[in-house]
Amino acid sequence: MRARVRALLVGGAAALALPAAPARAASSAGALAVGAGETYVLSATTRLTSLSLAEGGTLAVPDGYSLTMTVDGVETGSVLTATLATGTTIAPGAYQGDIVLTVAEQHTATFANVTFPIRQALYVGASGVVAARSVLSAVTGGRVTDSGAQSVGIVSTGEAFDGVYVADGGAYTLRRSRIAFTGNGRCDFVGDGAAVVATGPGTTLLLDGVTIANQGVVRSAVVAEDGCSLVVKNSRIRCLNGVLPADYVPAGGANMLVVPWRLGISGNVRATNLLGANTTATYLSSSIESETWGAFSVDSTSDSRATVVNCRIANLGDEGYGTFADGNVVERILGCEIDAGTYATIIGASNATVHYGDSTEEAVAALDAELGLGLSDAELAALPVRGTSIASRGFGVLWHGAGTLRIDGSTVLDTAHTAFLDKAVRATITVDGSQGARITPGNGVVLQVMETDNPGSVNGVYTEPVGDPVRDDGFDVTAVHSADTTAAFTSISVQGDFYNARRSGQNMALTFDRSSVEGVLSASVSRHAVDSIGSAQYTELGHVANTVRPVVNNGVLVTLTGGSTWTVTGTSYLSVLALDADCAVTAPAGGTAAMTVDGETTALTPGQTHTGAITLTVA
Repeated sequence: MRARVRALLVGGAAALALPAAPARAASSAGALAVGAGETYVLSATTRLTSLSLAEGGTLAVPDGYSLTMTVDGVETGSVLTATLATGTTIAPGAYQGDIVLTVAEQHTATFANVTFPIRQALYVGASGVVAARSVLSAVTGGRVTDSGAQSVGIVSTGEAFDGVYVADGGAYTLRRSRIAFTGNGRCDFVGDGAAVVATGPGTTLLLDGVTIANQGVVRSAVVAEDGCSLVVKNSRIRCLNGVLPADYVPAGGANMLVVPWRLGISGNVRATNLLGANTTATYLSSSIESETWGAFSVDSTSDSRATVVNCRIANLGDEGYGTFADGNVVERILGCEIDAGTYATIIGASNATVHYGDSTEEAVAALDAELGLGLSDAELAALPVRGTSIASRGFGVLWHGAGTLRIDGSTVLDTAHTAFLDKAVRATITVDGSQGARITPGNGVVLQVMETDNPGSVNGVYTEPVGDPVRDDGFDVTAVHSADTTAAFTSISVQGDFYNARRSGQNMALTFDRSSVEGVLSASVSRHAVDSIGSAQYTELGHVANTVRPVVNNGVLVTLTGGSTWTVTGTSYLSVLALDADCAVTAPAGGTAAMTVDGETTALTPGQTHTGAITLTVA
């Protein structure tokens, strides 16, 4: 028998020498062969030099335990027992080398009424590393203690295996380490297959100088959930798509292995995920990259805070989002570079708040105090002040659910398509350009309010509405309602169009203060290039062309204050136009702007407010 599985750490009073499992010494059997139809039950962690497992042969452990194999320090051989199974088995094959079969106490995590057994290299609880739940042979090099690990490596080529799992109010620090996983995970809502997981109230995890490179279906890098506090700094995260099982049928909840196509993107792994109530995740001076789907995800959460400072957030493929904001999360993106495939940000649901801004010393110090980041004076002083720079090969921000966006500082938002895409929900937008913020939509549309084209289910099909909308006499198109979309611009020059194409009651209220806007601001009818959209046409979602039309149930309320000007570039239909005395509505050079209100020619006189059926034209 081995006296110990391995001596963890060298030197130091806190160094650990952890047994493989309580009251279960590791045994050495040399070689083991399990034939077809045979089941070999391992009651203790076992070390081998050779394992032959025939097709139809099984390695098993007692109830309440899990089995993990490492070969030369690499977790390998584990496969899910079926596509949507929640357990793994050792795959048939011939294995040679330093083989350790670890029998560990099983622990589970539950999401959407599905319970997942979780296996990991290091399980950390309130008192430190829990050897009985850990696969210590999967941790190579470096130094491990009850409070942290540094310069270690964790490599997995099996399925549904985790690296470091911190729970039960534990506190842990992982420094200058590398985790590399290849193979599929099982559920990124609980981190089944993730490189690093922090979960539960009072749990804290710090990653500093860590590199994570994963490839596999839902093989996420970092998952923070259920009230934990996570800080990641000076680290590199990259997750690439895996190969879906041939019999997988897209589903939701605990069986969601691909991004829902109704978002207009594809992919099967998101690099990071924040979940649950009162969870805090902060990333500093790091890079977060996904191939598609999503880089920085916040999903199924409430009352949580997600913060990214001076980071690179990127989709390496042609599709995906930079960040996702779900629940009533506060998501702050300061001094970051976002290179997005389809969306810079998706606001998912339940009144999320997103802020693009600068990483000023004052802002970061305030975050440090609010979130308890523990940054030293030297770290704060060394952090460069940067603006947020966003380049999207698709859209800017998608409102899939109601939420708020704030843009300030020197933020630059450059998009190939529409900057702000609102699909029939309340969007609240404030843009302060006093420090140089600017918005440049490649297709010339700043804000598009439209009917949702989400068919609502995996097998659903969106069908373009037919016929003209019917006026709702009970809906006031001249007032701002709680469910309306509002956009306020201060100290900025904006070039581009604003369209409200809703068929049922939702107004678009635009305010410009000390600003200039040049474009069409109008009610409209929007249409896709195709009449129906199913999963095969998912890339058509969100792409519409507008035809300006008089207001029906889609009021457009425009207010100019503080010397603002609107240069009307084409016919625009409004329900309210309010001009301060020092504001003006003009036409491009060589043209003349004219207005009718309820069919009557009306002078565009500053200092007046007009309501009714307003039409502005350019001659």
